[in-house]
Amino acid sequence: MAKTIVATGISSGLGFETIKQLLEQAEPYNFILGARDTAKVQAAYDSLNYDTSKHSITIYPLDLLSLKSVQSFAANVLSKLGSEKLAYLFLCAGTLDKGEGPGPNGSQWCSGYVVNHLAPHYLVHLLRDVLSASQSRVVFVSSGAIRGLRDQDPATLDVDLKANSGAGYRPIYSASKFVQLLGAFYWRRELPSCTIVAVSPGLIPSTPLASSMGLTMDMPDAKTIPEGAQNLLRAFFINEFPADPEQIFLTSWGEWWPKDVYALALDAGLQKKWCLSREEIEKTESIA
Repeated sequence: MAKTIVATGISSGLGFETIKQLLEQAEPYNFILGARDTAKVQAAYDSLNYDTSKHSITIYPLDLLSLKSVQSFAANVLSKLGSEKLAYLFLCAGTLDKGEGPGPNGSQWCSGYVVNHLAPHYLVHLLRDVLSASQSRVVFVSSGAIRGLRDQDPATLDVDLKANSGAGYRPIYSASKFVQLLGAFYWRRELPSCTIVAVSPGLIPSTPLASSMGLTMDMPDAKTIPEGAQNLLRAFFINEFPADPEQIFLTSWGEWWPKDVYALALDAGLQKKWCLSREEIEKTESIA
């Protein structure tokens, strides 16, 4: 039977390339994908030469700046799945944002935080039951940028991630990816039947996000988008895990990062603070 993959951030760059490489594999997959411009993304996938008798692609509207859109996408996913199992949830979406202006849809938080953590975290809440019953693998696309948390002080999160904080691209990106990693550890505990993996694609300068940060291919360790996608795919298929359950971060070179690299993210109190319940999110973000 074909395995079902639900994925975000698949319109271009690393996400698109990862799905493209999965479409080239012999194993059959059913893809349920979220995208803002569904017609454009459908045309992009239709242009690929893949075996439609083996793979299927369904694309639903999803705007991660809107938690109501996340609600709608989750409802479509659950309806499409029916009684089928969900093999993988691939959380690949990411954005680069400066802390200027109001938060999206009245949120107290900046867009970078909403897209990189809050909306995907809410999506996991909405799919929680099927993830647990399916014993799914949840893949968080993380980044070495977590090490760039300002002053190595989690207290800066409360400042930098707020709407109109005035923080620049790099502080917000590092902070929001750090909180995303807190979320990965949160779900490792909350979904004990699932496999939770955080993974870095490596330094991929040719993605729109990376090029906006001024990264270039002449930098040491720079990799192409296809190489980055191959690094992400390790998180789908690796079955040899460390004995320590807190080692969930897979590096771009295929090793498990030692915990001292992300020691700040292991704080259970921080995880609880930044990983709100479904009810808390819906209350604080004023969504029904």
